[in-house]
Amino acid sequence: MNLGDILIQRNSITQEQLKAANEQCGPTDRLDRVLVRLGYCSETHVLEALGELYHFDVVDLTGNSVPVNVELLRKMPSKLVHRAKLIPLDRVNGSLRVATPDPFQIYAFDELRMLCGLEVKPVLAKESEINEIIKKHFGVGGDTVSQLVDEDGLEVVSDVGESAGDLAQMAQDASVIKLVNEILLEAINERASDVHIEPYEHDLKIRYRVDGVLRNTNVPPQIRQLQAAIISRIKILSNLNIAERRVPQDGSFKIKVHGREIDLRVSIIPMVFGEGVVMRILDKQAILLSLEDLGFDPDMLKIFEHIIRQPHGIMLVTGPTGSGKTTTLYAALNTIVSDEIKCLTVEDPVEYHLEGVNQVGVNLKAGLTFAKGMRSFLRHDPDVIMVGEIRDLETAETAVQASLTGHLVLSTLHTNDAPSATTRLLDMGVEPFLVASSVEAVLAQRLVRTICKHCKEEYVPQKSEVPPDLGWNGEPLYRGRGCRECRNTGYSGRKGIFELMVLNDELRELVLQRSSAGKIKNEAIKNGMVLLREDGWNKVRRGLTTISEVVQATKG
Repeated sequence: MNLGDILIQRNSITQEQLKAANEQCGPTDRLDRVLVRLGYCSETHVLEALGELYHFDVVDLTGNSVPVNVELLRKMPSKLVHRAKLIPLDRVNGSLRVATPDPFQIYAFDELRMLCGLEVKPVLAKESEINEIIKKHFGVGGDTVSQLVDEDGLEVVSDVGESAGDLAQMAQDASVIKLVNEILLEAINERASDVHIEPYEHDLKIRYRVDGVLRNTNVPPQIRQLQAAIISRIKILSNLNIAERRVPQDGSFKIKVHGREIDLRVSIIPMVFGEGVVMRILDKQAILLSLEDLGFDPDMLKIFEHIIRQPHGIMLVTGPTGSGKTTTLYAALNTIVSDEIKCLTVEDPVEYHLEGVNQVGVNLKAGLTFAKGMRSFLRHDPDVIMVGEIRDLETAETAVQASLTGHLVLSTLHTNDAPSATTRLLDMGVEPFLVASSVEAVLAQRLVRTICKHCKEEYVPQKSEVPPDLGWNGEPLYRGRGCRECRNTGYSGRKGIFELMVLNDELRELVLQRSSAGKIKNEAIKNGMVLLREDGWNKVRRGLTTISEVVQATKG
């Protein structure tokens, strides 16, 4: 009996699928890998069939039921761990049990047998699980680092006296290129928005920002020796001066991952122990969220959709940096864009491409500012204008004039809540009557992490955990227990919490009187405005997020 027969017998594949896979097999291809690649069966099905065929046990490495011999793992040669994917599990009666995704590695088993002087007993495990263990104990790019440091005898590069030529040569080394690629690929697979490379006296830290929270990445300790080469490689990719290490530099480059183009914005600044790098990951071809996906309450969504379909006026989205303002504006544009509407945007920079929208990037060197771009837009006969941010009086006045001459203007502003937006415009120097007559609504927002659906559980919190103002009456709430899918954080993904203030006659009167944000807020609440904290608490009760996330994102 062969592998195909066993898989058919187990109802893992059909006779037709086996025939199709055999036809796809080239001279160097293996049937088991072709079956998985074509999606006819899972890696687990193949491993179980191989185990039956060759009398190998199949183990699950995700839990704590199968221990990994860490001491032996670290002593094993790099090529047996990283390239042959062999993981030592335990030693029993003169034999070593080793996890492998591939039972056909006879030479690797023989080499390990000669090195340790023990009988090698292979067991089968998923390659993805073995890769997780390697990453956990050796760090991202562990194989590449050990190759560079140990096998190639690479010397430590000092921060002083290194010529630009040497750095350029090092940065173009195939192994350094591979290492930087592995760091970026890991970030994209982890859904990171930013990569932070931070130099310290005896260490080089790499951290990824995932769902708004920075997370340490396990990297080999020897990576500190490759600091200059890594940073020089990033500079070359970003078209920056690799010899300049005294002043900050900004650049960008593109990479292609899983068949899609991704932009990276790079910022490099000189620090005490070398240069620090932050790379912002912008996936321009990412699926744009709809307004429903953002986390709006159904009633608030109806009001917001009504506002963005108005023929003129200003709609402002406010919140701190990284609160998802631009994403909300993109979702709004995506909702209203059609063949009958001309949409123009001026952004700094253009983060995502929108089909059917004319987008312009700010270019300060060439003199193209938000205000200048908007003034030019008015001659392009637009219906809707989106301005990346209202930063100064000139941009604010231009936005007001555009809204008063029959255009819908969408923009962002940095304020903590919705009522403060009108007072911020007044502080900039815009006349009260212009603010009162042009601003239609203000949406304040924050992002909160959502509970991982794989490990979500019900619980009753302690009374001390819930702030009194939330009005908790003892009902069960939800949290994430922490699992492999969410990297034991209990969270996966983010949603918005919102505060929508629609200006009516009473609020416009308060703006004309230059009333304080507090007075405007009280009047808005009377008119039914739901506060950020209240919207967050509603999402806690619905099991979308946790108390700690809402408390952290809002003021009590």
